[in-house]
This record gives sequence, structure tokens and C-alpha cells, in this order.
Amino acid sequence: MHVVNVATSIYVAGVHPLAVMLADAAAGRFPPADGAFELLKPERTGRCAIVEFTGHAVVLAEVSRDALISLGAEGFGGASHPDVKRLIAGPEGQIGSHDAVLVARGHGPGRSSELERRNDLEDHPRVVRSRHHRLDVEVFADDTGLVTFGRGLVGRLELSVELFDVTAGNQAGRRLLKRALQLISPDQFVWAQVAPGNAASLRVFLACGFTPIGAETLIDV
Repeated sequence: MHVVNVATSIYVAGVHPLAVMLADAAAGRFPPADGAFELLKPERTGRCAIVEFTGHAVVLAEVSRDALISLGAEGFGGASHPDVKRLIAGPEGQIGSHDAVLVARGHGPGRSSELERRNDLEDHPRVVRSRHHRLDVEVFADDTGLVTFGRGLVGRLELSVELFDVTAGNQAGRRLLKRALQLISPDQFVWAQVAPGNAASLRVFLACGFTPIGAETLIDV
């Protein structure tokens, strides 16, 4: 059985502060709901982001704090205002979707998984999208769908899943996601981003033990 290998050190030179906050949130320790926002440097890949917890936000961007405040940035939703996103992106940047952020622990190793590593799915849109947003992407699949693993924002382990037949239903989605979690050890957190409007996908992740901890928007400058 294959177990996804996740490096314990996120950066050679140190761990990004947001990585610490996310790890704390995964463990149930959240920032204060004080209405404030924090401005941090982008991660080493240069990607910017807006990450929102309950009543507290984190902005990863090379902009001034005063400029963000002038546009209404704060921790109760103002940090994700469209004007704030446009400021960060600039005239040629790309603003991603506003996604719910979910986290779970792995269910393996020690359990067999019916997923197999696949090298023939590189042109699949889900794989292409994963490689755009993540490093060290690995692809697995069974007869119902595919799973990608990779290092996303601030080095966290992220997964995405997609059924080959979108009409297969929630049971097939749950089975695929549970098999994916069997590839991750219980001492590892794994993250996922789900568009809130994708209610079917959101129900699958919640049914498989994922917990929502906030929301985020990724921005390519």
C-alpha cells in the first residue's frame, strides 16, 4: 500500500505564520474573534491569499495595511470585499473562488486502499487544476474517480476528488473520499477547499469527517 509522504518541515528557512495558525485551527485552537485582520507576506511561491476564520482574517499580500483599511478590510467579512481582492490581484492578477476550508485526519496506514497510483490522467481537468495550485502532486484513482494529493497554501497537504461519472451519487463520492483518507496516516491533517454552492460535494466531505475551519480566496498576482 502507498502512503503519501509529507515532509515535516514546510520551509527550509522556517514555517510560515499562517501554517501555524492553520495547524492550531485544525486542532480546535482558533484566533480571537476580535474583528481584526493580519497582513502577512505571501508564501514563498508568491501566491497571495485571504483566509478568514470566525471574526478574524489573514491577508497574504504585498500591499500596504493602510490601503487595505481604506477599502474596509477587517475580520468580519471586510477582508474579502471585492475591492480588497482587486487591489491584491492588480490589473493582471487572477482571483480564485471563495471556498470553504475543511480539514480531517487521515484514516491509515494499516488499512488497505483500493486506489492505485495513476500516471495516465495528467490531462484530466482536475489534475491540471491541482498542479496549478499545488506542488508535488500525486494522482490516484479507482473505477469510480480520481484523487489528487499535493502541497498547497503554506505547504499544507491538500486533496481533491472527482468522480468519473458525476451522476454516480453521494455514496460513490463518500466511498472514493474514504479510500483517499486511507492513504494518509492518522497523525497527519489533510485539507480541502469546497465551493459553498457545491452542496453535494460539501455534504460528502462533512459525512467523511471533514470539519470546516474557515474560508479562503487564492489570488495569483
